[in-house]
Amino acid sequence: MFYDLFCQLCEKKGVSVTRAAVEMGLSRTIGSKWKRTGATPNGETLNRIAEYFGVTTDYLLTGDEPNKNAAIDNVDDDLREYLDELRSRPETRLLFSVTKNATKSQIEAIVKMIEEMQSNT
Repeated sequence: MFYDLFCQLCEKKGVSVTRAAVEMGLSRTIGSKWKRTGATPNGETLNRIAEYFGVTTDYLLTGDEPNKNAAIDNVDDDLREYLDELRSRPETRLLFSVTKNATKSQIEAIVKMIEEMQSNT
């Protein structure tokens, strides 16, 4: 049942059902409605909920965790090595998270700084 999964996600995030609903711009009483009727939200609301909790809409509908390694199975060795490093090194993760939302000009400036650092060594 959707409501049970929603409650589990709220608990993991440390928020009440009402607070989560309000933070997503939904009605304060939507949780009660889902509980009472057994309803599942529509597509737009599912997308909002998935984004809020950082899960997929498939997870919200089925409760099944996606296979996170399925896409990695089809990549070349260089990319696999890079992904493994990204997962395991805190400084690499930090660099990636900082640049994830950077603009093109910001990325170009960062690349220029790195190139300058390499030429000075």
